[in-house]
Amino acid sequence: MKESLSIVVSGEAGQGLATIEEFLVEALSMEYYVFTSKEVMSRVRGGNNTFELRVATSPIHSLRKTIDYLFLLNNNSFYRLPKRLLPTTVVFGEDAFVSVEEKEKYSLKYEILELTKLAKEAGSRMFANTILFGYIAGMLELNVKVAEHLITKRFIHRGEPIVADNISAFTKGYELGLAYEATLKLKKPASVPPFKVIDGNTALGIGLLGGGINYLSSYPMSPGTSVMMYLTNKADEFGVLVEQAEDEIAALNMALGASYAGARSMVTTSGGGFALMTEAVSLAGIIETPAVIHVAQRPGPATGLPTRTEQGDLNLVVYAGHGEFPRIILSPGKLEDGVLLAQKAFWLADKYQVPVFILSDQYWLESLGQMTSFELSEQYMESFTVISDKDYKRYQLTDDGISPRAIPGFGEGFVKVDSDEHDESGQITEDFDVRIAMQNKRMNKRELLLADYQDAELIGPKNYKKLLVGWGSTYGVLKEFIETTSLSDVAYLYVKQPFPLPTSLKSYFDQAQQVVVVENNYTGQFANILTLELGVNVTDRVNKYNGEPFFIEELNEQLGEVLK
Repeated sequence: MKESLSIVVSGEAGQGLATIEEFLVEALSMEYYVFTSKEVMSRVRGGNNTFELRVATSPIHSLRKTIDYLFLLNNNSFYRLPKRLLPTTVVFGEDAFVSVEEKEKYSLKYEILELTKLAKEAGSRMFANTILFGYIAGMLELNVKVAEHLITKRFIHRGEPIVADNISAFTKGYELGLAYEATLKLKKPASVPPFKVIDGNTALGIGLLGGGINYLSSYPMSPGTSVMMYLTNKADEFGVLVEQAEDEIAALNMALGASYAGARSMVTTSGGGFALMTEAVSLAGIIETPAVIHVAQRPGPATGLPTRTEQGDLNLVVYAGHGEFPRIILSPGKLEDGVLLAQKAFWLADKYQVPVFILSDQYWLESLGQMTSFELSEQYMESFTVISDKDYKRYQLTDDGISPRAIPGFGEGFVKVDSDEHDESGQITEDFDVRIAMQNKRMNKRELLLADYQDAELIGPKNYKKLLVGWGSTYGVLKEFIETTSLSDVAYLYVKQPFPLPTSLKSYFDQAQQVVVVENNYTGQFANILTLELGVNVTDRVNKYNGEPFFIEELNEQLGEVLK
């Protein structure tokens, strides 16, 4: 495990945890490597929420389970956390936040931090969060000027007096934190590259804009709604029409209608919402109309754990819809890939006229990390539409199996599509021979689209004997395992496109004597697909399905057993 500090802040919804988190991660990012994620209860009030800030001297993309410094914001913020404490953990809070019995039971190193009192002294209870930001910044000796800039940027719209009062409250907290003799400290890295601090939602949003999105229709369902909100805020600047549909069934049908009319359109939802869309997914399949569908996973069945994380919807997305038709599933595991894969999704959907899925999860979407700048290629703005002539046939049988796609009103032809089986012109048919020809044309695209397979990334030694496999949000924790393990014969295969899979991918597995697939689900859904699609012999599965992501310590322990 990499050298790091784990700082957890615990309080109720409405106490401003998100503000503290954003301030800290922005300030820390100038001087350390940092990664942060949150744990939110599914209640508007009364639930105990936390965020973990992991600070390190080298790049990190995963969480620790154990806590070094725990800050409590109320008397209901401790009860879920004792299992995560170490003998060295320091707990900060007002005296009444933890009972005497609990302090004795867990042998707590408890530091009194009267935030409410300090805030009142600063002028208002509203300054408690700013004081806490200052206190933690002081403990870690962060740059004061950077912190003051962040405060100014956040509050300047409310006037200069508010900015001045918050800077004064920050200074009060900073001096107290600086005076605290912290037992656990990190030596600052000599330098840290200039990073952009974003979450997965923002990464996807940037990529979608880079891919030319101009229409989104969705019905709100967390955690997929944040992508909708991001694009809503960019609508005027980038010319994106965002429509809240009356339900999920309508949402995808509306997106298909927009795509038929020439838009680069998409929907964003979660597993439960996507379940309602499956009839429209089949519609996309038979009318061969491009569609990008973002499914943000959370634990099921039904409502399950609506604010937690899981990789439980891979099977749903692979097999959704009645009948058979090709599709592409992309699943980013690092922020850069969130941008790049989202941008490519429209290009792939347009090129092959198939539904393209972006499969993420709550953990990846809502975690804040660091990303270096890079240029987006204009290649993926390429249009594959044609101007129709008077003899245009929407489903013309071609040598490569992809029919020319025209847009109504652009050319002389009639662009006819139909959800029934149809002939080359789009006219309904029940001719068995035509059915065979059309189904062959559609299904042959599966092999064609593998030419644009999003290559998996091998991390670790090329002469490995043991191969770890993961997709999506397990990227960070598996990468850290490889970078810190003493085992010299273990590598990690990061799969960015879990379906469909090309036969060329099998070469990675042919070399391995042991294949271990790590997933946040019960059955090992991707492990099963590897066996079904490529005949891979998966020797071991490491699964977690309690609603949490993998923590680095527990993965070290589990893989230590499996890889003996």
